[in-house]
Amino acid sequence: MPEQLDDYRLLGRSGLRVSPLCLGTMTFGVGPTKYSLTTSPGDPNASGNHRKNMVRSLEDSLRRLQTDYIDLYYLHMWDFRTPVDEILRAFDDLVRGGKILYIGVSDTPAWQASRMQAIAELRGWTQFCALQISYSLIERTVEREMIPMAAEMGMGVCPWSPLGGGVLAGKYSKADLSPPNNQNMSSRKAINAVTGRLSEQSLAIAAVVGEIAQETGKTSAQVAVAWTLSNSAVTAPVLGVRTVAQLQDNLGSLELELSNEQLARLDAASRVPKVFPLDILKSPAEKMMFGNVKVRER
Repeated sequence: MPEQLDDYRLLGRSGLRVSPLCLGTMTFGVGPTKYSLTTSPGDPNASGNHRKNMVRSLEDSLRRLQTDYIDLYYLHMWDFRTPVDEILRAFDDLVRGGKILYIGVSDTPAWQASRMQAIAELRGWTQFCALQISYSLIERTVEREMIPMAAEMGMGVCPWSPLGGGVLAGKYSKADLSPPNNQNMSSRKAINAVTGRLSEQSLAIAAVVGEIAQETGKTSAQVAVAWTLSNSAVTAPVLGVRTVAQLQDNLGSLELELSNEQLARLDAASRVPKVFPLDILKSPAEKMMFGNVKVRER
């Protein structure tokens, strides 16, 4: 059923109430409130997931925001260097100290995120309640491991780039597939091309989105965001808007309920191949495991 912005949801396995849409602020100002990426190139301790950078980044954010605490603090990106117990204990110390209230993890391998969640639970440390990942009709590989892991481990999924860098909003055509003469990596088009978001396949998916937008009298952006909301594991897509008009348009996705037929068309256009072991864990292997007896999933 259509939702309202004040139809609140619980964020993961927590009691925190959040709206079904989240306003991303990456395009606002110069300091998003996350930690991991460098803020001082050349300084070895001004980046990464270690305790020193976590505390330094947090204190900087508190000063910029002129507040005493932050509601939700994310590990921005996995660094493949810092021991997980250092990360978890540092987070827990900051929660116990009242500097942050909840913690989340972003852009981290599923096995590391689930491992950390299990360690935190066993040791009585603060657990992650949010998982921020790239998820859209042109990025569905996270359905293999990331999203099922989040549902099992109590993390609410907050997808970033639900519009695939604007590709699903209908901003591009096949003419944009040819690289510009002077590749300006600060442009959205160049970034989309390099990251693989802008391709013949993604444009084909965007075309189906556009067809459904015409059928429903909605915009392509509204259809794309509504599709992410149709996944029960998703708590709140992160809207990366730059104007009030874009925000108002994206909010309209809450009024759209896609039909089963429309969802099936979007699935057919965008589904990704299965990988091991998921490719063998369904029929016929599933029938062999349960002796042809139906057993309901949890």
